[in-house]
Amino acid sequence: MKRKQRFKNQEAEADPEFQVAPMADVLFVLLIFFISITSTEVLRKDAGLVLPDADKALQADKAKNAGQVVINLSWFPMTRTSSVKVDSMRFDDVNALIPLLQERLAQNPLLRVLIRADKDVEYSYVADIMRACAQANIGNVTFAVITGGETPKTEREKS
Repeated sequence: MKRKQRFKNQEAEADPEFQVAPMADVLFVLLIFFISITSTEVLRKDAGLVLPDADKALQADKAKNAGQVVINLSWFPMTRTSSVKVDSMRFDDVNALIPLLQERLAQNPLLRVLIRADKDVEYSYVADIMRACAQANIGNVTFAVITGGETPKTEREKS
């Protein structure tokens, strides 16, 4: 008699249901995490820049990118002027960069500056940024370039 009851109790149990809500919660948390990580990297790059070509350029070490300031230098050929951006801040005067660079250097003594200059920008503007880095006592300055292949075309080159 006990055997029949035990057998009936085992058959009476329902199949376990698949829980969708906890899985959706985990997926949303992962989605938010990846969006927040990628958006901080996107803010550092200016899509309108066309970087110069360099055949013998070295690949950047991603581990070192955490302690760097990215300076985007855009060039406007119609007005023959440039625009300087660090993260989302725009600077009209290159000398205004010096206090920001000194502050970042105080936070991280191994700070590196990455200059992303448009390939058509006049050298004097790049030299001004390098001079501002020197006045802020930053000796580790690198340049972003395209290695090999064809450079992507911007809207101004397409028209």
